[in-house]
Amino acid sequence: MFAPQKIRLALLAILGLVVAGGNGTNVVRGQVSEPAAGVNANQSQGDLAVVLERGTLLERQRRWAEALTHYEEALRQHPQRTDLSERLHVARRHYDVCRRYADTTFTAMVDSLRDRAALTIYDEVLIKVNVHYVHEPNWQDVFQRGTGQLLVALSEPPFKDKQLAKLSAQQQVSLQKYVDQLTRDRKVTDRQQAVESVDLIARALQQYFQIAPQAVIFEYTAGAAGSLDDYSGFLTGGQMDEVFTQIEGNFVGLGVELKTEESALLIVNVIENGPAFEGGIRSGDRIVAVDGHTPKEKGITPDALADMLRGLEGSQVTIEVQRADGENKQLNLTRRRVEVPSVDRVKMLDEQAGIGYFRIASFQKTTPRDVDAALWKLHGMGMRSLIVDLRGNPGGLLKASVDVADKFVMDGLIVATRGRSPREDFDHRGLVAGTWRVPLVILIDKDSASASEILAGAIQDHRRGTIVGERSYGKGSVQGIFPLNSANAGVRLTTAKWFTPSGQPISGRGVTPDTTVQASARPVIPSPGQEQVAATRPASQEDEILRAGLETARANLSVKP
Repeated sequence: MFAPQKIRLALLAILGLVVAGGNGTNVVRGQVSEPAAGVNANQSQGDLAVVLERGTLLERQRRWAEALTHYEEALRQHPQRTDLSERLHVARRHYDVCRRYADTTFTAMVDSLRDRAALTIYDEVLIKVNVHYVHEPNWQDVFQRGTGQLLVALSEPPFKDKQLAKLSAQQQVSLQKYVDQLTRDRKVTDRQQAVESVDLIARALQQYFQIAPQAVIFEYTAGAAGSLDDYSGFLTGGQMDEVFTQIEGNFVGLGVELKTEESALLIVNVIENGPAFEGGIRSGDRIVAVDGHTPKEKGITPDALADMLRGLEGSQVTIEVQRADGENKQLNLTRRRVEVPSVDRVKMLDEQAGIGYFRIASFQKTTPRDVDAALWKLHGMGMRSLIVDLRGNPGGLLKASVDVADKFVMDGLIVATRGRSPREDFDHRGLVAGTWRVPLVILIDKDSASASEILAGAIQDHRRGTIVGERSYGKGSVQGIFPLNSANAGVRLTTAKWFTPSGQPISGRGVTPDTTVQASARPVIPSPGQEQVAATRPASQEDEILRAGLETARANLSVKP
């Protein structure tokens, strides 16, 4: 159960590029603050004009990861704007094409499979959508989404360089018009008609434009899953590996978390004792070259550069790192298996008051075990109150979040899931045994999503603790990962919606803190031509949320039972 693009690298590329600004913060207890005085409709329209102008620039420069983040942030400010929503969906389609064609597991599959095998994969994806998706599919929409994905691919250099290299510019224009004519009035009412229609289109484009039919079919396959909602999508073999790596909590690599920039990979986090950490790499450094390749080369996108960091255990990679002071350093690192801690920063924030603290970075198989270890460690250090930090936590496994909530909730409902199929309807309940009764504070922010919202929602509804920070992301759905039998690939599909113990949906709403901490200044969105604003939240904002949590924990200890 992952937030948008919750394959870990993609998540950091999308949720990590947050445009932030403002220095002051204010704490508002028990309510959500209204917009600052003096912010009128004209100012709001002016802000929106800047948002659209900035988005247009990112699209022209084909900086799709940044465009995705830009439109997601804009929609949080202007949730009713359908034009922003549409531009977000278009940016996501472009990003998906570039991401797939930078993935060698995908390009190898396109090159090796014949059209019949590709059509079998398309049919299997449709079957899984029909059986597992939370809503009954509209086959006309599924077909049209596939056509939209194909048209986007026809305009993207990674696809064009591989599939349209022999066509002139005029022929490429004619190709797009032909696809539009071929699909405009086609009626599709069931899965079989969808398969037959895609087969016909692929054969026609092969006959008249010499395009590999399997390439066309795969765009329809990606479109069938990827446009169902923000969280469903087609998964290449490489992406499947990343998903299961995150679930298991270990991977082969360098031990870094990244986000993509226009000409580099920014190091967001370095896992202690991993190859990168031992090589001296730290958060804030940038990788500007991998094995001599840079994003300045044709066909080498930042995503492609990130893919080059992966490899077999024991293999070596040469990277060029740019320090914060501008100094460049070349390092030779050996890839190895790295354990990703889901719980870290276990410590006492106030030893005299007995206030313990730990952060849950994501929910994976090891998280309940790791939380147990942190709790007993803090207990041994004299813990009398606890702060659990979920800021920036994108989610993860539903079961892991339920198991962690069960450690603090005495009994009763933790979360309820409801889907199209009765097998998706389930009430997850806590058990009395093994409950920690320590006073609790939960820290959240706008990037706390999915499984982290399950934990925060359960704690809040059971009045088991105080929620402090910003309104959370608002992802109230459950995704299942379904490997394909016909290929080394899979699909991620939304299978159910989930609700807090009080019956509240979270989708689009999030968890509202009991104590809200937010920036007093409005977010800064740079105008075209301006230097990009730093992607991290201001330190004062981080500190203020933690200070408010610590203040709440101290207040909890002073309340007489």
